[in-house]
Amino acid sequence: MGGLQPKEESNAADEQTVKSGSLSVFVLIDALGWEFLKGRHFLDDLLPHRQSLRTVLGFSSGAIPSILTGVPPSQNGHWNLFYYDPQHSPFGWFRHFGFLPDRVLDNRVTRKLLKEMGRRFLGLGKTFECKVSPRLLPWFNFAEKRSIYESGGITGAKSIFDELADAGTPYHVYTYHEGSDKELMETAKRDIQENKASFVFLYLSEMDAALHDHCKESEVLDRRLAWYAQGLRDLLGTVYNQDPRAMVCVFSDHGMTPVQHHYNVVRDIEACGFSMPDDYLAIYDSTMARFWFRSDAARKAIPKALTNLPCGRILPEEELRQLGVLFPDGRYGEVIFLLHPGWLISESDFNGRGWMPSGMHGYHPNDPYSDAAFLSNQQPRAEMQSIADVHQVMREAAGLPEARGSSVFPE
Repeated sequence: MGGLQPKEESNAADEQTVKSGSLSVFVLIDALGWEFLKGRHFLDDLLPHRQSLRTVLGFSSGAIPSILTGVPPSQNGHWNLFYYDPQHSPFGWFRHFGFLPDRVLDNRVTRKLLKEMGRRFLGLGKTFECKVSPRLLPWFNFAEKRSIYESGGITGAKSIFDELADAGTPYHVYTYHEGSDKELMETAKRDIQENKASFVFLYLSEMDAALHDHCKESEVLDRRLAWYAQGLRDLLGTVYNQDPRAMVCVFSDHGMTPVQHHYNVVRDIEACGFSMPDDYLAIYDSTMARFWFRSDAARKAIPKALTNLPCGRILPEEELRQLGVLFPDGRYGEVIFLLHPGWLISESDFNGRGWMPSGMHGYHPNDPYSDAAFLSNQQPRAEMQSIADVHQVMREAAGLPEARGSSVFPE
């Protein structure tokens, strides 16, 4: 359990292999899961090499760095956005306000002010969101202080952008920071026409929201996929006009699982009678709860309470190691409680109380709906199993030497 398994791959007549030294275009469509592409003719005439890829446990904050570096979170250092780091927390000074009641300390206005402060004055980058109770912020740090789409943006391993910069290879990256998916495709098309780069990385993020809201509605998804297909056809027409031998890949970071059940994990843990931050700390994500303990009583009682919940289970250390997300120092959690596929933590730090999505990601990678998709116009040289293997495909397409080691997570 937890080890990578080969994924289904379609039979393709075209047996071209990746050619280096020409134009390469890599398009990441957030949350475009393999389960939603099976049986749909999404660019199958242009991208005949199609398969599913195993994702990593967690969210895009862990999946995309694994794609960009070729190694799991335990090696590149990026998993969840918030990690335990009381000595270096940018919000350490906020402990002095702990005496304030929650109605003052934790409301929409306060969170917005802390978000802007983090982005503008504390060096936390333009993606920072105050998704942790302000009362707990002094114990945590933020992983993405720099954009992971820039050279030097990933702390524990070199990314493809570091490697391209080292090799002197001109490249362009397009992400939601610069515009909508439509705007990004149009900008990339113009830049390709002007020969501004030989390597293009285009991150389209809006599919994630569409699947969160409509993953159970086939007609809505068909229309959304048709919209992406038309935009990408226009883009690829320009690509092939510039270089008929161009390498093109469309892929995702994870899939999307239909939500069937909700459970108030926060309520049951608070019923244990301990207080934060005196006895324990907890971050409640949509599908995962992470705990740190500050009293022996809480360390014994809270895991016991978690084992009695019907919605999920505590992941043992060996399984975390197999999944490539074991951090011996406990920075991302001393205890990791993962929900079963299709369950959602109600009133979590990331969902709040008002958002009730029909789909969610962040479940165990064994969940078929969690599988990412990989589509290409050329057959990759090596067998691909996980999203981390996309890194080597990008290296080969850019003409970089083969990376040492394997991107496959530990068995």
